[in-house]
Amino acid sequence: MSEPEIRHTTVDDGIARLTWTTDLTERGWQAAVDVVRRQVAAALTDHERVEVKVAVDDAEAQRIATWSGMRREGIQRGRIGDVVVYARLADDTPVHEPGGFRALLNSFLPRKRGIGQMLIRDESTGSAGPRVLMCQLTYKDDWDLPGGVVEPGESPRLAVAREVEEELSLQIAAGPLVLTDWLPPWGGWDDAICLVFDGGVHPASIAEQVVPQPREIRAAEFLTLAEIEERAADFTARRVRAALASLAGEGPAYTESGH
Repeated sequence: MSEPEIRHTTVDDGIARLTWTTDLTERGWQAAVDVVRRQVAAALTDHERVEVKVAVDDAEAQRIATWSGMRREGIQRGRIGDVVVYARLADDTPVHEPGGFRALLNSFLPRKRGIGQMLIRDESTGSAGPRVLMCQLTYKDDWDLPGGVVEPGESPRLAVAREVEEELSLQIAAGPLVLTDWLPPWGGWDDAICLVFDGGVHPASIAEQVVPQPREIRAAEFLTLAEIEERAADFTARRVRAALASLAGEGPAYTESGH
């Protein structure tokens, strides 16, 4: 049987791109991997980088690219269809070594967005129940708990304290985890895990110490649950209620969109 057509061409200084015909995949993915792996090695003899772009719906080609030692770098959008970009660099750790294999797996295994929020209450004990510090945001009409996205490699507990200091100029250490709330895809956002940490009970006067970050925060106030339901999105109000219930030992520590 003749070798299926596969080749690499130079597309930029030091960069080669692989292309192959459909008869490669028809031989089975394991046989195809052997062919592609050899072509990758050949391309890297005189290039610093070799890449391949495969259609987002071509699972077989993605599998071949991965097990040929090419790391998934992301999706390139295009007018005639999106493609997944895979690449290998000349100085990448060999796949047969533990570090190289872990890097390969890390390039395509799912990654979940993490959000850290803080549940800060004041000392009021009226009939309306506890009051919670909420933020009026600049980029949407809804009010939300203080916090933000956890950066890659950052501790969620440190992230939420950092966000509170950056957005409100309040230095409050994050206490124990109160609630884990899964957020389904919504409004153009991918799904995420929201971790709500205990921010403790403070004098109501700390709201006067807030210095809102103008880019993201309009204002911050202590609100009752009834006020939160008026000003926040329904799923945010559910999350606050669930966090308070969990803190009091009266509800689960895990919810999905506050349920």
